Amino acid sequence: MSDTSSNVVWHHATVTRQRREELNGHKSVILWFTGLSGAGKSTLAHAVEEELHQKGCRTFVFDGDNVRHGLCGDLTFTIDDRKENIRRIGEMTKLFLEAGVISLTAFISPMREDRERVRSLVPHGDFLEVYCRCGIETCESRDVKGLYKKARAGEIPEFTGISSPYEAPEDAEIVVDTDKLSLEESVEMVLARLCERGIIPGGCND
Repeated sequence: MSDTSSNVVWHHATVTRQRREELNGHKSVILWFTGLSGAGKSTLAHAVEEELHQKGCRTFVFDGDNVRHGLCGDLTFTIDDRKENIRRIGEMTKLFLEAGVISLTAFISPMREDRERVRSLVPHGDFLEVYCRCGIETCESRDVKGLYKKARAGEIPEFTGISSPYEAPEDAEIVVDTDKLSLEESVEMVLARLCERGIIPGGCND
């Protein structure tokens, strides 16, 4: 594997990220939604994407469950495989960044080190951590899949928040209290930050 890697050279395209962003009419960025199971990551990510799409933005949501059907279908939920899962997604979102796309990821991504490793892959300001902060009691009450109940019963090993740790972000760019704010308020908060950073054009309150 190392021999193959040493013979691979990064190809620099004539169509650059800047040219793609100019064509799209907005900058590209990685919005990394993190939080406990049931914190509302996927719901918020898809709602934000809907609003961005209606504004004419190029977007794509990487959802935890969907990714594990294909790209990461060979991985389990052990700590090592979870690290590899996040590594692969990080590399994929890096490519989408170059493509001029706003990528939104919805993964528990429980380990701070793994999230920071993804951040280190891209230029400063291109990775925005969105912490969906929500009390575990609320997360359990939203447990439509019955995962927390199974985890409490010992049927799911290494379940984040129960038998496996979750390391909350210490300095996330966006913190959304999803157990206190409505979905509409949460979406507005994320969009406002994107406007403030000049990632999407002005007129966010239109």
